[in-house]
Amino acid sequence: MTSGVPGVAALLTAASAELEAAGVATARNDAEWLLASVLGVGRFEIYLGAHGAPVPDVVERYEGLVRRRAAGEPLQQLVGWEAFRGVRVRVTRDVLVPRPETEALVEWALALVGGDARLVVDVGTGSGCIACAMAAERPEIRVLAVDVSPAAAVVARGNAASLGLGDRIAVVTADLLGPVRDASVDMVVANPPYLPAPLLPSLQREVRDWDPHLALAAGDDGLSVLRPLIADARRVLKPGAPLVVETAGGSQADVAATLLSDSGYEDVDQRADLTGTVRFVAARWPAAPSAGFAGAIERGRLGGGEAPVDGNAGVAGATSASGRHDIIPGPGVGNALSQS
Repeated sequence: MTSGVPGVAALLTAASAELEAAGVATARNDAEWLLASVLGVGRFEIYLGAHGAPVPDVVERYEGLVRRRAAGEPLQQLVGWEAFRGVRVRVTRDVLVPRPETEALVEWALALVGGDARLVVDVGTGSGCIACAMAAERPEIRVLAVDVSPAAAVVARGNAASLGLGDRIAVVTADLLGPVRDASVDMVVANPPYLPAPLLPSLQREVRDWDPHLALAAGDDGLSVLRPLIADARRVLKPGAPLVVETAGGSQADVAATLLSDSGYEDVDQRADLTGTVRFVAARWPAAPSAGFAGAIERGRLGGGEAPVDGNAGVAGATSASGRHDIIPGPGVGNALSQS
């Protein structure tokens, strides 16, 4: 070991103490992951010694990361990635850090989408974790991943490409379902912003100061994204296709269920996350919508698209040719997206 340079054990002890003093609940865990990141090894490999003793440059970089973590910067942003339901996705300040509870949303969505070739729209894709997890587990699924943030769309596209899924995931920069054709998709899945904006100052610092507020807050009641999503999903879903969403849980899940029922959806159901919080809500657009709802969609009162109905098309058939939307095709998508 280089004289005067602390070894792994000493580095971890000092880092853990600094993080614990700063109020980091997972101090030892974070200290290990940060050191593994600097050394370029797995978390438990830091104890094996195959990487050799830390050199001054490694120590300096590590101590810098520890200081940033102590100041509240999320671990996932510092190491640059997060594991999500079997896939590893890149994480930056432009996207929400994937949450473990959202894995249960993916599990339910996969159970509802059915077999054969399926086209799924992932609204508010962020890092693309939902789109990538679904496509990775089900090779027959194609995903149109939508986000209003161009920076988030770049991250999602990169994650799809790095996982070898770029030929089945296309990323679109747009607001909600704007570029999606009528009656063209087999599922809409979303983890939308759902927090009431007045709650943002009370969030833990890792979320409040580092996650993009665009991905967190949705108006004063937390429903300013969910309401139009529920309304316009009726236009793009094929008859009998499901909409599956994550909510803040509790009373908001009940409100979402009521909105779905009042909007003409059928088979409205709710599910709990891993902590037992009822957070997820799903429903199906009926195979034969009532005349009132069908007429409202036909007349465009619910937010129609500019493109004609194309129920048998792939990603291209699900996407409007409007030049108002920034299309970012992944490798291999080619003509899957209309590009005018």
